[in-house]
Amino acid sequence: MIKFLDLQKINSQYADELKTIVSEVIDSGWYLFGEKVKTFENNLAQFIGVKHAITCGNGLDALRLILRAYVELGILKEGDEVIVPANTYIATILAITDNKLNPILIEPDIHTYNLDFSLIEQHITDKTKAIMVVHLYGQVCWSDQLERIAKKYNLKIIEDNAQAIGALYFDPFSKEFRRTGSLGDAAGNSFYPGKNLGALGDAGAVTTNDDELAEIIRALSNYGSKQKYINEYKGLNSRMDEIQAAFLTVKLKYLEKENQKRREIAQYYCENINNNKIILPIDYKKIKITEYLGHIWHLFVIRTKERDKLQKFLRNNGIETLIHYPIPPHKQFAYREWNNYSFPITEEIHTQCLSLPISPVMTDDEINIIVKTINQF
Repeated sequence: MIKFLDLQKINSQYADELKTIVSEVIDSGWYLFGEKVKTFENNLAQFIGVKHAITCGNGLDALRLILRAYVELGILKEGDEVIVPANTYIATILAITDNKLNPILIEPDIHTYNLDFSLIEQHITDKTKAIMVVHLYGQVCWSDQLERIAKKYNLKIIEDNAQAIGALYFDPFSKEFRRTGSLGDAAGNSFYPGKNLGALGDAGAVTTNDDELAEIIRALSNYGSKQKYINEYKGLNSRMDEIQAAFLTVKLKYLEKENQKRREIAQYYCENINNNKIILPIDYKKIKITEYLGHIWHLFVIRTKERDKLQKFLRNNGIETLIHYPIPPHKQFAYREWNNYSFPITEEIHTQCLSLPISPVMTDDEINIIVKTINQF
């Protein structure tokens, strides 16, 4: 069986380093708020290109903390609206509703699967206070049009950067590249084990250039406390431990190389999958994938009207695939008040998408087998 993602194989590449550094943590006797967390926060901030990286328990908490901090600052209040793509993973939505804010769902662009910027303005009301963009599947969701809209209506832009750490956006004005996680006012990052930069457990971080926001988020993640036993806010307990910070410090060194390997696999898939039932995620004839830094290929998502049949065919031929995601947020029972909403593009994506194996430890033989099998479908 070709695994969808062989985490054991990925982490075994760095096993000696991981074992050495975890021994340092054990021997230190210091397991929270120690030097490993400080080192990783500094390295992450430098890598993304921001002033502040505040580690926390997971990617959902990172988004929750950003919104909670804006509430504490008086920038957001209960009932305010946050524009968000309708086809995102449910965590993006949960962060909004958890803070008693109203998600305003907007359809994605069928070609990129990211938020359709042309639809934003028609959904802005006097209650709209923020836009939450999601760099879905690892592809940058950003544009000068988005920046103009945010400026025009005085909106905060929050990035859900759970899937795209390392991706780069080329700024047409400065003529410079900027990383996801540094584009908006703040960003939530996830280090779930299956992510391109994955911990060996749950972990997350907020990245931002806003000094005041960073200070409040750091306090909120620690029971609302800046000083022990003195609580300024009704906070959370959401902290990254020393062991996960140590693991991530090791793995961050290899992220760029691993992201590039993913681009190479995506390029090969796009050039060699030849089946008229399959819609590929990008037009490789227009974009040379190995040189396109705006996508890190966290997921390689194809579409087909015969999705379930194809998945069964691949499984019967020893290829594991996953569906990201089978049920859109507005059709989940958790948001049953939205179940009658209609988002045709979102629903089309969720009923047709299939994620193929893609990882830096895949062999050429595995990649060739996947392509050959899909072409036989």
